[in-house]
Amino acid sequence: MRYIDLRSDTVTKPTPKMREAMAKAEVGDDCYGEDPTVNELERLAAEKMGKEAAVYVPSGTMGNTAAIMAHTQRGDFIILDKESHIYYYEWGNMAALAGVMPIPLDSPDG
Repeated sequence: MRYIDLRSDTVTKPTPKMREAMAKAEVGDDCYGEDPTVNELERLAAEKMGKEAAVYVPSGTMGNTAAIMAHTQRGDFIILDKESHIYYYEWGNMAALAGVMPIPLDSPDG
């Protein structure tokens, strides 16, 4: 059986066709809302999810940090599984950026 490893962009490589599309793509500064590709991606994501808007984040770590910051205040605690990815690899962001402290617990679901 053939499998495709999508766990990280560090294990995938763009094809020549993908590189050509990137080279020809119209670009702009997404920080100022000027990148048509990002704008279209956000519009499509919002439409598919039935929301009025969406925000593109370039990594899962950034998405997790944004979600934590949206649901907590500095000084809060966040309960998570002691075996969770976010606890192993991203707890520094919780403390440094969001100002929250993780409380790792055992859980039957890992």
